[in-house]
Amino acid sequence: MRSRSGDERLVRAAAQARRNAYAPYSRFRVGAAVLTQDGSVFTGANVENASYGLSHCAERVAIHKAVSEGHRTITTVAVVVVGEEPAMPCGACRQVMAEFGVHRVIVATPSAVRRVRTLKQLLAEPFLPERLLGKRPR
Repeated sequence: MRSRSGDERLVRAAAQARRNAYAPYSRFRVGAAVLTQDGSVFTGANVENASYGLSHCAERVAIHKAVSEGHRTITTVAVVVVGEEPAMPCGACRQVMAEFGVHRVIVATPSAVRRVRTLKQLLAEPFLPERLLGKRPR
C-alpha cells in the first residue's frame, strides 16, 4: 500500500494520535500510526514517566497495540512530531519495527514536511529472531 492516499491516511491518524501524548517532561508530543499487512491501522502516542527510562515512544505503543490484537506483520509506520523538521525514530523503535517486518517509515510534521525512508535505510543490520531461533517466531 504505497499510495499517496494511504500515506495521507496514516499521517492524519498519527497527527490525531499525537493529541493524546503524555509528555509533561519533554513537551515533545509524538503520534504514530501503523499499517498492518491486512490494512488495519493502529495508533499510539508517546507516554512519558518521571522515571525517564520507563517512557514509551509513540511508534512502539502503536506497534504493540497492533501486536496485542493479533497482528504480526506491520508494513508501514507514520510518525508526526511538532517542529520544523520531522524526527526519525529512535534506535529502540527501529529494532521493534524490524521485529515486525516494517518496510517503510514516514516521518512528518503538522505543516506537511515529510521524509519517507525504508527501514533498511534507517537500520542497516537489525538483530532479528533468526539469530536466536534459526527461524521466525510464530
